[in-house]
Amino acid sequence: MAFVLIHGAGFGANCWDELIPHLEAEALAVDLPGRGRRAEVDLGSVTLADCADAVREDVEAKDLRDVVLVGHSFAGVTVPRVLNLIPDRIRHVVLVSAVVPADGSRVLDQIDPAVRNLVEQSITGGVYHQSREGAAAMLCNDMDEATAAATLDRLADDSAALLSETVDLSGYGRPIPQTYVHLTRDQCYVEELQQRSIALLRPEVIDLDTGHMAMISAPEKLAAVLNSLHGPSK
Repeated sequence: MAFVLIHGAGFGANCWDELIPHLEAEALAVDLPGRGRRAEVDLGSVTLADCADAVREDVEAKDLRDVVLVGHSFAGVTVPRVLNLIPDRIRHVVLVSAVVPADGSRVLDQIDPAVRNLVEQSITGGVYHQSREGAAAMLCNDMDEATAAATLDRLADDSAALLSETVDLSGYGRPIPQTYVHLTRDQCYVEELQQRSIALLRPEVIDLDTGHMAMISAPEKLAAVLNSLHGPSK
């Protein structure tokens, strides 16, 4: 078994740094186009298909199989595209407070109005740039000062176009088990929206008493959920 970790909007693969040491199997944290080791990619050109291709590329490069695919937040719209690209390599999907709008809609349609206003104000020239102040309010409510600072230091610009691109959720229809990690103190992807995502997918649901960045604020708790997925492969 191997874990493949897909970050959400405004971050790169390094958002998983606190979690990985607690995982009991190989872990691959993917940098989506425009940040980290793919920073040379022009953010203005990035599509959801590009994001899925980046995951496929990394998984195939390491020839990973029996994969637990973990998607955080905005990765909820990348995951189904990955499932359509490499379904035979995936054993389980775990969605951590993941954005799952109605099929054929946009991510912006599935964001709390107050959060959506902050997001729209953070877009300039096709780039989504979060301020530390705004991100702190949405992401760091369950963190001490040092942990919050370490989180905010990892903020990265993102493609604004991804927020308004029509989503394709057909991959979620594949017969691959799904678990949704419901974050009960999340002030970014709030309770009502998490429940909408859960209602669309009808996955197994596990509650964690954390804010939005559980992999940083409570890595051992999230790792315990992921490690519990050990068992016979598909």
